[in-house]
Parts: sequence; structure tokens; C-alpha cells
Amino acid sequence: MAALAAQACAAPAWAADRFRLGGQYAKPIGGAPATENPTPYSAALRCLGASAGQGQKPRLAVSAIADMTGKRDLTTGAKLTQGADLFVLTALGRAGLPLVERGDRVISDAERAYASAHMLSDDPAAPADPQRFRAIMAGEVAGSDYYVSGGLTELNYNIRSSGGDVAIGATRAEGLKASASHATYVITVAVDLRLVRTRSQEIVGIASYRKEIVGREIKPGIFDFFNGTVVDISGGKSALEPVQLAVRTLIERAVYDFAATLYGRPANACLAEAPAPAQATPAARAELVVAAAPRPAVSAPVTYGGRYLDRRTWRPLDDANEAAPSPSETIGAP
Repeated sequence: MAALAAQACAAPAWAADRFRLGGQYAKPIGGAPATENPTPYSAALRCLGASAGQGQKPRLAVSAIADMTGKRDLTTGAKLTQGADLFVLTALGRAGLPLVERGDRVISDAERAYASAHMLSDDPAAPADPQRFRAIMAGEVAGSDYYVSGGLTELNYNIRSSGGDVAIGATRAEGLKASASHATYVITVAVDLRLVRTRSQEIVGIASYRKEIVGREIKPGIFDFFNGTVVDISGGKSALEPVQLAVRTLIERAVYDFAATLYGRPANACLAEAPAPAQATPAARAELVVAAAPRPAVSAPVTYGGRYLDRRTWRPLDDANEAAPSPSETIGAP
């Protein structure tokens, strides 16, 4: 009985492991450090920002960059990132452009409401003072000169695939047999962005890029009988370029065009920092509208300016046989 009581009071093995692991029941695997998340165009964006100097720069805002591909499923949800506007903000920051927040105004709007009600103070620990509330000043919110809008517009699965299977083995049922297969497939993703002048709502820049994403898969296998025992060994290896990293790469390439335009730099000023187009994005295409096309002059409409607009000259028509006004008087000669 005493032995059973001692055994009941003894700590179980998993509890001992918990204390050994510093309070955790299991030790997580891995341990890779957090690293930066650059693309092949991040260095080019930083190069543009450094070449612009410290002069006055236009302020930019970012609109919602929506996933317009419609590619979803019930198991994994959306196939492309739903935070592409955050990718644009990061790219603009890497280019050194000043930014204003327009996406998440929950905190700023809440504090503005508190300040309007004289409930917000920058020194709440000070003694009560009716003049201690935060004042709302006209023109204190920074405005944007331009904003970026657009969306993720293409996701094309398996536009090209290739592969092969090889099997070799003895003709006897018990003989050694081996097989191997290899497959390659390509998908594409595209973005369309535009740069808009905030005050006039003119679209001053358009960028459309697409990128190919390559996946590979290899599967070897072996099958044999050993002393009456069936042995079947197979393995495999697959790799797919990260789809979301491809989206970030496309966005940074488009933002590079916009930043070069705003800084007044040549389109290829810093592209030596990025892979050559033939190596990085063989199917990329872009169109950049630097300035709006001049609009044709519109002639002013012809208006009547004759004497019949003067009400003082109006009189009732008391004579049915009175002569009608001449054509020169009705067309508009004053």
C-alpha cells in the first residue's frame, strides 16, 4: 500500500521533461534566425533612394491592392497574398519615399474623436487642468501627392509541363526492378499597378509585369524480393519557387518604375543592381506613362448675345402682321 502511494506521488516522466525543458512540454524543432526578406530588386530601390539625396520628395499613400484572380479553394483559401498593399509600402520605403497612412486609421481616428471630446491628454499624469486636452489644429494631417493602386490580376496554373518516367528490371518475377520519374511545371502570376496624382486624380504611371514560377519533382524507387521478403523503397524531391515571393518581386519591379519617374531618374539608373531582364523575368513587360497626353483644344460653344436678351426691349406682339426679326438678329449679332 505504501509503495502504491509513493508511486502515485512520484512525478510522471512528462512532468520531469517539462522541468528539464524550462517549463515546456516539448522542445520546438528548428531554430532558424529571422532574416530580411529582399527580392532581386530591393538593392535597386535602395540605390534610387540614395541617389535622390535629401531634397524635398513627394509623399505617397497606398490604396488597397486586391487579389483579383479569384483563385481560392475550400481547404487552403486564397492562393495569393491578401496583403499586397503591405508589399507596396515596404517597396516604397526601400526607395526612400515619404509615406502617409491611409489603410489603417483605427487608432488615429479614435484618438481624434477623443480629442474632439476634450478627453485626450498628452500628459494624463499631471494634475487636473481643463486646458490640458490635446488640441486639434487645422492642417495637421499630412496629405499625399500621389498614391498607388491596382491589383493582382493573373494566376495561371501549369502553362507548361514536361516530365519522364523510366522503369528497368529483370524479367523474372523475383528480379530487381527500379524506376525513376522527373517532372517540371510552370505557373505565372501578374500584377497591374498605377500611380495616381492625388489632387487631380490623373493616372501618371502604369506598370504591368508578370513572372514565371518553376516547380520540379523527382521520384526514384526500387522493388525487389530478399529471401521471400518484399522490399519496396521509394523517395522523392520537389521544389517550388515561393509564390508570394514572386508577387513581392513583381511589386518591387513596378514600384521601381514609379520611383524612378518621381525622382526624375532614367528608367535603368539602378537596374544594374538587379538581374538582367533576360535572366530575371524573361516574360516581363511594362508600360510607363510619364505624363498625361495633351488633350485637344475644345472650342467654346457659340452663344446668342443679341439685343433680344435685354428684357427691356420685350413687348407684346399686338400685330399679327408685324414683320419677323431678320436672321442676323436671331443668330447672335449684337
